[in-house]
Amino acid sequence: MTTELSPDTLAGHLERARQDYRDLVGLGLSLDLTRGKPSPEQLDLSEELLSLPAGRHTSADGTDIRNYGGLQGLPELREIFAEVLQVPVGQLLAGGNSSLELMHDCLVHALLSVMPGAESRWVEQERIAFLCPVPGYDRHFALCERFGIDMIPVPMTAEGPDMETVERLVAEDPAIKGIWCVPKYSNPDGVCYSDATVARLASMSTAAADFRIFWDNAYAAHHLTDEPVEIADLLAACAEAGNPDRVFVFGSTSKITTAGAGVAFFGSSPANVRWLLGNNAQRSIGPDKVNQLRHALFLRDADGVRAHMERQRALLRPKFDTVARILDAELSGTGLAAWTSPEGGYFVTLEVPDGCAEEVVRCAAGAGIALTPAGATHPYGDDPRDAVIRIAPSYPSLAELEQAIRGLTVCVRLVGYEQQAR
Repeated sequence: MTTELSPDTLAGHLERARQDYRDLVGLGLSLDLTRGKPSPEQLDLSEELLSLPAGRHTSADGTDIRNYGGLQGLPELREIFAEVLQVPVGQLLAGGNSSLELMHDCLVHALLSVMPGAESRWVEQERIAFLCPVPGYDRHFALCERFGIDMIPVPMTAEGPDMETVERLVAEDPAIKGIWCVPKYSNPDGVCYSDATVARLASMSTAAADFRIFWDNAYAAHHLTDEPVEIADLLAACAEAGNPDRVFVFGSTSKITTAGAGVAFFGSSPANVRWLLGNNAQRSIGPDKVNQLRHALFLRDADGVRAHMERQRALLRPKFDTVARILDAELSGTGLAAWTSPEGGYFVTLEVPDGCAEEVVRCAAGAGIALTPAGATHPYGDDPRDAVIRIAPSYPSLAELEQAIRGLTVCVRLVGYEQQAR
C-alpha cells in the first residue's frame, strides 16, 4: 500500500500534514461517525407510523392486537417480509424491536435448552466456539464475549468468508457451533455472498450436529445502486442439502422505518421455529402487535418496502458519494489508504497502513471527530494488523460529513507520513 518517497518529498508531505492537523484542531469540531444510525431525515420518512393504526384494533386474522398472544407475530407483516428475507411465511416470526435481541435469545436458549440435532445443552459442553468472518460486526463479537463463546477469526474474501478455511475448521472441531454471517452488503466492508459461498455453507460437513449459521440479513433491502444485489436463498439451500435446521435467519425494520421502534424477524426450519417459540413462551406472552400492525399498514407489501427504500436511498447515496469523492481527492495515489465502494448497506471500510488505525482514530478524536474504535471490526477488539477503520456516513448532515471525512484524511496523512519518517 505504501508509496516510496524521497526524504525531501516525505519531509514536505509531513510538514504539510502537521500544519493541516493543527488547522483541523483549531476548527473545534464535534462530529460523530461511530455508529450506523439513520439520520433524522431518514426517520422522518416513517413519520406516518406514529399516527397508525388509527383506531384499528384487529389484525387480518381477527386477532385483537391490544391483547396478549400472537407469539409468532402478525401474519400480514410476516407476509410482507417473507419475500424480503427469503423465508416462507409459516417459518417466519415477527418479534420486538431488535434483531440483536433475537440473536441474544437464540444463544441463551442454545446454552440452556437442547436445540434440534443437539445431544445436550451448550452450557453442559466443555467449550463452545463460533467462526467470525473479519472484518465483522462488533455487536456479534460482544455477544460471544458475554457468553464465554470462543471466537475464531476467518478472513473475508470478495465472495464472503474464506470457505476453504470455514470448511476445514467446522469439519474437524465439534466445539465449533456456529458462524456469524452478514450476507448482503456486509458490515463493514459491503461484501455480498456469492451463490457458490451460499451453496458451500449449506452443504459443508460439520463435526457438530447442532451447528448453526447466524444469518444476519440486516441490509436485505438497503441498496445504493440502480441494480440491487440478490443473494441465494440459504434456508432453501440448506433444506435441499439435507441440513434444514442449519440456519437461523435474522432481519429487522430498524434501518427501514424507525430504529428505536422497529420490528425484528426470525426465520428457520419448522423444527427450529418450534424450538424458539417454545422457549420464547417462557419469557413473553406476545410481541408488540400494535407496532407490527402499524408497520403492516404503512409498508403495505413487499413493493411498498422497495418503494420506501428508494426514498431511503435518495438520502443515503449522496453521503456515500461524498465519502468516495473526498477519499479519492485527498488520499488517492498516496499509498496511505484503500477503501471500499459498497453497493448497499451502511458502512465504508477504510484500510490504512499496518500499525496506523488506532493512532488515526486517536488523532481524529483529538480533532473532535469520533470514530468507531480501531479493532472493533475484529473479535476481542484486536485487529492484528491495526489497519481497519469503519466509517458510518448515515447520520451526519452532508456538510458535517464532508468536514468529518476531510478531517479523517488529514489524520490518515499525518499518521501515515509520520510512520514512514521513523
